[in-house]
Amino acid sequence: MTDMDGVLVHEGRLIPGADAFIARLRETGRPFLVLTNNSIFTPRDLQFRLRTSGIDLPVESIWTSALATATFLDDQRPQGSAYVVGEAGLTTALHEIGYVLTDNNPDYVVLGETRTYSFEAVTKAIRLIRNGARFVATNPDPTGPSGDGVLPATGAVAALMTRATGVEPYYVGKPNPLMMRAALNRLQAHSETTAMIGDRMDTDIVSGLEAGMRTVLVLTGITQAEEVDRFPFRPSRIVSSIAELVDEI
Repeated sequence: MTDMDGVLVHEGRLIPGADAFIARLRETGRPFLVLTNNSIFTPRDLQFRLRTSGIDLPVESIWTSALATATFLDDQRPQGSAYVVGEAGLTTALHEIGYVLTDNNPDYVVLGETRTYSFEAVTKAIRLIRNGARFVATNPDPTGPSGDGVLPATGAVAALMTRATGVEPYYVGKPNPLMMRAALNRLQAHSETTAMIGDRMDTDIVSGLEAGMRTVLVLTGITQAEEVDRFPFRPSRIVSSIAELVDEI
């Protein structure tokens, strides 16, 4: 399993060696998934974006926090309803499991990622939670990357909503082992024979560790080498980029 942003691409630009890594996985027939906490895009959107960056992979090899969230809600409350703060990746995933999207007494408020958080939408979500809607968020990432620097992400907005409601969300995406177990099931793989490659200690590496997988931190994304020792856990291995792993497949 490998994260996407910061491992394969950065703001739509190919990270050198990522195309060769995915190509080698496909040539050898080794099962793999590209995981992302980003819930903005559908898997088909991401497939197209990766292809334009030079990485070709089947849509079935992409697993997003939006898909994991939809799977969780379908298991917990089938054919339910939700008020969504997010983009097409999340709304499409919920529509596909038969959820109704509404602001009229929804079962859930579901918070996802968007580059254009609306104060009006967040205010409505806060009022619905205070009126009894259950609070779910796709992922806890406080920031995300952009060409101009970090941006506030789902975790940061969730903190605002928690402060206003007194209600903590249930985070489905990494590092929740729920997302990792669902991904392992999708691969029909066992944690002992699976590795997680990522660029964030606080999501990718800890999620792989808690799921019982070997972990590889790449230094092309969020976590830098000097930050690793701040954490009480360590990756199985640290490499400068995914290019170092191509010849090992």
